[in-house]
Amino acid sequence: MVKIGNIELGEFPLLLAPMEDVSDPPFRRLCKIHGADMLYSEFISSEGLIRDAIKSRQKLDIFDYERPVGIQIFGGDEEAMALSAKIVEAVEPDVLDINFGCPVKKVVSKGAGAGVLKDIDLMVRLTKAVVNSTKLPVTVKTRLGWDEASINIDEVVERLQDVGVQAISIHARTRSQLYKGHSDWTHIARIKENPRVKIPIFGNGDIDSPEKALEYRQKFGVDGIMIGRAAIGYPWIFNEIKHYFSTGENLSAPTIIDRVQAVKKHLTWASEWKGERQGVLEMRRHYANYFRGIPNFKEYRQKMVTLDSLSEILAVLEEVAEKMG
Repeated sequence: MVKIGNIELGEFPLLLAPMEDVSDPPFRRLCKIHGADMLYSEFISSEGLIRDAIKSRQKLDIFDYERPVGIQIFGGDEEAMALSAKIVEAVEPDVLDINFGCPVKKVVSKGAGAGVLKDIDLMVRLTKAVVNSTKLPVTVKTRLGWDEASINIDEVVERLQDVGVQAISIHARTRSQLYKGHSDWTHIARIKENPRVKIPIFGNGDIDSPEKALEYRQKFGVDGIMIGRAAIGYPWIFNEIKHYFSTGENLSAPTIIDRVQAVKKHLTWASEWKGERQGVLEMRRHYANYFRGIPNFKEYRQKMVTLDSLSEILAVLEEVAEKMG
């Protein structure tokens, strides 16, 4: 049984990665329904939380049906990270996660996210500040290092474990790779072979099929897998992987009807959570992913990204189900 603190996640948990502008409550809810064992919020700026920034505060929304759920924060200042950890604790997530992996320039340039990989002492101080200011289990998501010449994940894992981190998710790329090239899980395998490492280690990067999930599970010895981009528009991947693990067979791919039902739920929940106007606007980025590879769908997608009301888009989805289902 894999555990983070006292939270039991099952024998081999599948985690939904924290993804900016993706991992909000409606999307997390869909992934939970389709088999995700642990969910994480979008990352939240520690400075934004302290300033009471509306967008940052809204990202603190969690719901009981999501549990276990973690809220992820990022920042480069010890005091701000400690204070934001107390703010996060007040909404009672199951886990508090620290982002030391985001490669985006606007985050890195502030000495946060993957920018901290250049200064392991700072990473340890930031982590310790968070651990000392909350009773929640603290976890970390990070990368292998800043670039190929400075891979320091072995030192990072040992030192973060020593200051109280209870699990680490490793995106098996460097910051300089961004999301390009291939992830290299051999570094994660080496960490799993280190007898000093006692906490769960989750692997992340390039898992986009049940076959690859099983191969990486067996080959690299991770305690679980974190899935990000492969779940965007395809929450079915979690149950597909679980089914393949238990039977060696693939589930049937989701039908048009399945896809329509998922989009209806996502759209409706987004509208309920953020209000119809904002929910409709934010869903526009998702349609292409949900219906990727479906022939002759372009006309329907163009309709949906130009309509402004929930009822009109639901009517288009009904038409899709009727004519293509």
